[in-house]
Amino acid sequence: MRFVERSVYVGPSLYASFPVIRFRVDLGPLEEWPSVRLGKDFTDRLVETLPGLKEHGCSYGVPGGFIRRLEEDEGTWLGHILEHVAIELQNEAGEDVTFGKTRGTGTHGEYDVVFEYHDDKVGLAAGRLARTLLLSLLPEAALEGVDGVPEEFDWESERDSFIRFVQRNAFGPSTAALVKAAVERDVPWLRLNDYSMVQFGHGCWQERIQATVTSKTPHIAVEIASDKEETNRILADLGLPVPEQHLVYGTEDAVRAAERVGYPVVVKPFNANHGRGVSLDLQDAEHVELAFRKAQEHSRGVLVEKFATGFDHRILVVDGEVIAVSKRVPGHVVGDGASTIERLVEKVNEDPRRGIGHEKVLTRIELDYQATRLLELKDYTSETVPAEGEVVYLRSTGNLSTGGTSVDLTDVIHPDNAGMARRSAKAIGLDVAGVDFITEDITKSYKDAGGIICEVNAAPGFRMHTNPSEGTPRDVAGPVLDMLFPPGKPARIPILAVTGTNGKTTTSRMLAHIYKLSGKRVGLATTEGVYIDGQLSVAGDMTGPKAARMILRDPSVEVAVLETARGGLLRSGMGYRRSDVSACLNVREDHLGLKGIDTLEQLAEVKRIVIEAAKDTAVLNADDPLCLKMSGHVSAEHILYVTTNPTHDLVREHVRAGGRAIGLEDGINGHMITLYDKGAHMPLLWTHLIPATLEGRALHNVQNAMFAAAMAYCGGVKLEDIRHGLKTFDTTFFQAPGRMNVFDGHPFRVILDYAHNAHAVEAMCSVVDQLPVPGRRIVVLAAPGDRRDEDIEQLAKTAAGHFDHYICRRDDTLRGRGDSEVPEMLRDALLGEGVPEDDIQMIPSEAEAVSAALRMGQSDDLILMFGDALTRTWNQITQFRPDSDESVVELPLDEVVAIELPDLPSDEVKLGAKIMRDERGVFLAPELED
Repeated sequence: MRFVERSVYVGPSLYASFPVIRFRVDLGPLEEWPSVRLGKDFTDRLVETLPGLKEHGCSYGVPGGFIRRLEEDEGTWLGHILEHVAIELQNEAGEDVTFGKTRGTGTHGEYDVVFEYHDDKVGLAAGRLARTLLLSLLPEAALEGVDGVPEEFDWESERDSFIRFVQRNAFGPSTAALVKAAVERDVPWLRLNDYSMVQFGHGCWQERIQATVTSKTPHIAVEIASDKEETNRILADLGLPVPEQHLVYGTEDAVRAAERVGYPVVVKPFNANHGRGVSLDLQDAEHVELAFRKAQEHSRGVLVEKFATGFDHRILVVDGEVIAVSKRVPGHVVGDGASTIERLVEKVNEDPRRGIGHEKVLTRIELDYQATRLLELKDYTSETVPAEGEVVYLRSTGNLSTGGTSVDLTDVIHPDNAGMARRSAKAIGLDVAGVDFITEDITKSYKDAGGIICEVNAAPGFRMHTNPSEGTPRDVAGPVLDMLFPPGKPARIPILAVTGTNGKTTTSRMLAHIYKLSGKRVGLATTEGVYIDGQLSVAGDMTGPKAARMILRDPSVEVAVLETARGGLLRSGMGYRRSDVSACLNVREDHLGLKGIDTLEQLAEVKRIVIEAAKDTAVLNADDPLCLKMSGHVSAEHILYVTTNPTHDLVREHVRAGGRAIGLEDGINGHMITLYDKGAHMPLLWTHLIPATLEGRALHNVQNAMFAAAMAYCGGVKLEDIRHGLKTFDTTFFQAPGRMNVFDGHPFRVILDYAHNAHAVEAMCSVVDQLPVPGRRIVVLAAPGDRRDEDIEQLAKTAAGHFDHYICRRDDTLRGRGDSEVPEMLRDALLGEGVPEDDIQMIPSEAEAVSAALRMGQSDDLILMFGDALTRTWNQITQFRPDSDESVVELPLDEVVAIELPDLPSDEVKLGAKIMRDERGVFLAPELED
């Protein structure tokens, strides 16, 4: 049983609308060992190891259903068992996950095992441990010929190690409470690091937290709260009750300070937290010296202050209001008259609510320095047997992180005490503050019963309030989220997702352009890179979840336009849970035979992921049957159909029913793009007024413009802004690189396009056919090497008959093909379509093929370049000199270095140097000495 591959899906995917992990598992010889053959002994040992499996419903949907699957009929296979074990391991570690599915891949013994996760590291670790555990439980006979069987496997040790790993990666209780509150309020969140930094909201509306410090918490307030002496002074200046206090740096100063304020005293670190290094009720100089040295383990400066009797209360203030009050009881044991203190501590720690640090609602008690000191004050040791009912305190502070417990007193705090806490938080400047108040009775005013404020804490923990040992649990995270996102403030920016086979990049750029001209700062993800407000931020193919998250994390972005491609969906799913508007432009033959997608129907299912994620509107191509079928899977409030057919029956009925659509209407001046919504008829723009359509001739760009207009309309953009955007969007290389870029700077016209499948080539051929060309039509034809043979051949067949001369080339990246394999396939397909051999030229290198086509160009010719290395090709086109025997190319340094110059060291190539190639294909560098 080995893992063939794995995928971590961060959002909606083929398998689920939430994050899942997929392991492709090859069972090998274990395919012959279904659960019934493994026997009841295997099932019994599995359930004994993971008792929670008894609650799994599986396909039966009731507890015990999975066990029935193991034992009934032919049983089930180990891939399916692995799925359930991986889920239960996460449950054992405190992760609440339930979803899983396992399906055969069509290859004998191979399965796709899919299961839910909350933390990808935890999910992957659960899958690996599940495999090891199952192999350790298999009978000896089943293991014959199986690789990777563990020689020694200590289940308890491995389980505990896994749980500790999960706890290290999990959110703390306060952060977890805030994330839960965000989910309940439909506020999106992103984890920003491996600790407690979380972003709530998207783009320009985002807020961040680190534990319970928020993006609204002033830095100076945190600094003041961390300076206990300064906090004490500020509160005292306002007349609030604080103890006399002195900051000291030596043992002698500490003793003098204690004598000055009068015993008993408190000694604590200057800037520690969680009660670390704090010693209370010190009665003499000897204990002050010991406490000073302990406090200095945490801080160079040490505070000595007057000790006040009473109970320790934490008053939580959020946005100027008291949200919760908790009495904190120091860690202690209660004698039973028979057990030693050490044994009593062990019994207390057996409480399943107690764990290490913040992993559970309570923390384990430790017999450390603090405990030993308090026992010594009573002349006790860890071996002392307390009387029945005797309370023995092992901590002087009530911090939950040191083993304390909490009692909720929110409903009984005296108004004066609540007012005192509000004033304290405001005085320090904290939006979220934990005020530590010592008093005998919180129900009585501090003005009458006394009491002191010992600290005002930034980043107060929520655990004592959300999970009190006694009393009512309080929703303390909700008010924090309500403070960050008050009524009227959005948490989300508009997300517009574009998918399909062809036209995604042009449509996305058009849409981003419309939004930019309407005054919005747009984050755009395309095959060329990520653009923020029109500026390239990261270059490369950025159509997957990484780019989406990059944009959603940018605090300047007001609108996200996300080109979403097949590759990213298959690798990692979507980078966001839902979009406002999603569009599928078309589904055509491309990338088939890759990553398990072999048919158009399967490809449509992948594209449909984006449509299913739309919340407001799904925009579908009514002229494409596979897009039209997606309407049955739409959960958005609206469907908007796009059609270039004025007589489309379905769209007509949809419009009559008040639905949304955009279509072409014939008029005396050409074709009018027209919107329909709720019975309204809204003429938008004549197609010939859109520069990107070449006066309406480029029908594929007419359709792209219709999609961009439809999505902008559904996104709330005004019609006038949509018109302005379309009328000012052209297909220059700057605005849409590789998308029908026209260059008229030579005696002949050159068009550069990135078309790389038959449908896209057909669209460009249609444009060329409509353009008036007095001279010849020349094409540089290519296909990506990873496409199926039939797709490459179909591309050439589509181009056949439209041109006078064909130059067949390959891409720089061969993708598994031979050096001239693709050009030869293109040539053979053209010959098969009747293209004369004299009209076909094979030049494998893209740069050389482009150069040859340019040298071939004559007055009034049209050259159509299907390019791959777009920047290099455009530079060749624009810098070509028709009156020269050489082709001159000015390239950036990184692209120059990529050219093979065997006699020229790369470190001698100058930025902007002119690299010239003569007719023999020899590179010349006249600006360089050698």
